[in-house]
Amino acid sequence: MRLSKFALTFGSAAAAIAVASAAQAQEYTFKLHHLLPAQAAAHTEMLEPWARQVEENSDGQVAIEIYPNMTLGGRPPELINQVRDGVVDLIWTVNGYTPGLFPRTEVMELPTVFYNDPRAANLALHDMFESDLAEDYKGVEVMFLHTHAGQALQTAETEVRTPEEFAGLNLRIPTRTGGWVIEALGGNPKAMPVPELPPALQKGVVDGALIPFEIVPALKLQDQTQYQIEMADEERFGTTTFQVTMNKARWDGLPEDIQQVFRDASDRDWWGEVGDIWDNTDDVGLKIATDAGNTHIMLNDEETQAFRDKMTPVVDRWIEEVTAKGIDGAALVEKARSLVQENTEGGS
Repeated sequence: MRLSKFALTFGSAAAAIAVASAAQAQEYTFKLHHLLPAQAAAHTEMLEPWARQVEENSDGQVAIEIYPNMTLGGRPPELINQVRDGVVDLIWTVNGYTPGLFPRTEVMELPTVFYNDPRAANLALHDMFESDLAEDYKGVEVMFLHTHAGQALQTAETEVRTPEEFAGLNLRIPTRTGGWVIEALGGNPKAMPVPELPPALQKGVVDGALIPFEIVPALKLQDQTQYQIEMADEERFGTTTFQVTMNKARWDGLPEDIQQVFRDASDRDWWGEVGDIWDNTDDVGLKIATDAGNTHIMLNDEETQAFRDKMTPVVDRWIEEVTAKGIDGAALVEKARSLVQENTEGGS
């Protein structure tokens, strides 16, 4: 009888401990909201692994629920306000969906600052974040920033090898810097979130887009475009910057050890790895397009230089625009170029 009572008491205590452990595991739950479908590489190759790493670092204290495809409501440009207002805890979004809100970070989007290396670009963003970019992110806590593999030109019907053939095209772009590139090349920029691109192509609202190849499978662009075009050595027409950020009040309310599990999952190595992820998924997207019968065009050096010459004024325009806001744009361009080069050569 005594043994039975002990067993009962011990069993009750064990059950109580198990319940307490389960409660602890649910102590920190976060909602991460983003704009692309769950099958997109950004979700499967970047956001899911990052979230699971945070959870693993926390020994089960943190749970991150990912809500793709704007399933919590709103449109993609509203994501930054959703996280700032505390409607959601975390977001992944395109900086350029809210033009002018992240002016310093735009430096990495510029042609001739970004060439073809998202790893180098991401590491440069990391290395200049505290000193040069943090002012852009009031109201949020940055987990990590990144670029994609760069703006390639993907067109429905038009083969483009010269700026003259580019002129007059209606092209989708998510950012104002990309819009300036299109204008410099004589095209007509059409701003829209990426989920709106397929119907815009189908209805002839746009002739194509400046967008990386990685998005091909998620949007089935192999069925809506004929040409995938990039410059020599995979050089691109600038790029887009993205952020994964947390509501600042939620962050400030976390104990230091929980903050640290997020920091450990978002360290400099991760910023670089995200660049590799986007580089690799870009190759996958291009292969899907060419396997479907599309034409991949890589411009030669002479053709590439003609585009560079046309795009150079975009950098000058950006410097003038942000300098008027009290930001030393010329210094940012110089520093970003230097850090991209340093990280390209050193791979550090």
